[in-house]
Amino acid sequence: MRVNLYSPRLRLPNRRSRSSSLKPLVRVGAMAALACAVVIPIARRRLRVPLPVTAAAAAAGPLALAVLVPRTKARDAVMFALQMWAFTVIHELPYDDPERLRRRLRVRYPIRADRMIGLGELPNMRLQRAFSRPGEVTALDRFLAIAHWAWFVEPHLALTWILVRHNRRFAPAARQMAAAFNLGCIVYFAVPTAPPWWAAEQGVMSDELGGADAESVALEHRRVRRVMVEVGESTWGRAWPRLYESLGGNPWAAMPSLHFATSLLAAALLAETGPVAGALGYGYAGTLAFALVYLGEHYAIDLVAGAALVWAVRRGEPLGEPVALRVSEALQRLERIANG
Repeated sequence: MRVNLYSPRLRLPNRRSRSSSLKPLVRVGAMAALACAVVIPIARRRLRVPLPVTAAAAAAGPLALAVLVPRTKARDAVMFALQMWAFTVIHELPYDDPERLRRRLRVRYPIRADRMIGLGELPNMRLQRAFSRPGEVTALDRFLAIAHWAWFVEPHLALTWILVRHNRRFAPAARQMAAAFNLGCIVYFAVPTAPPWWAAEQGVMSDELGGADAESVALEHRRVRRVMVEVGESTWGRAWPRLYESLGGNPWAAMPSLHFATSLLAAALLAETGPVAGALGYGYAGTLAFALVYLGEHYAIDLVAGAALVWAVRRGEPLGEPVALRVSEALQRLERIANG
């Protein structure tokens, strides 16, 4: 795994004497790396490409683009799109072999942690009992499901706003967002963890509740519903299964909640550009936090871990910046050769 780096253009000495001989080699290598970043992840199952090779190919895409194309706002936007492509591919890789991943799956520890947070009862259950109507999709259900679906664009819209309106802030903002996604992905590899809806469907939640009679256990099991799926089925009809399949690449990537972490980080980055943008960002992050627990998508402890991840990324930015600048300088030297 690597943290994608974005830095302002540095002024480097002109060294065109070497560029003429190295230019074809650098350009061909960068173009090959960029092509592999797209093609290998798509063809990995058919060609049985090893996991490390797939991950390395996907991760090389943004770096190859940085070498091929001089820095502009458009290039920065495409670089981050390639970063997100790499994240999407890499976080799904463990689920290419579900049985192997299942043997390492953690299911019970977040249930126990959330029972402590909820003073004996899971926050998911408390919220669903207070606000949902079993067997009925309410207006609140639809609103919160839409808030959840909006996450697929919200952090990227925040970065787009920063890129267009506050371009000097884009480099550290993009580095931090990329770091949050990539560090979360490392945890997904190391500690695959099931979400509450999966634990409820498999009956693990009922086992963990223990000490109750059979009727009450069954009742507890029914209370944790995956409300988002119920909304999706009623909203999208026959199109829902295909939509759901396209978005559910790895169901066991729940800890930490990158939904909450990246929306919270986006809010902090927006707040640095102005109070109105910050208020909108934090308002969305708070709404999403409630939605994730209510809908049965995440435990409360997943959100706590997501907030801790954001804290670590923000505190680590000053430490990582010198490394980012050195890597940026190396990439810019290659860029000068490739475009000299």
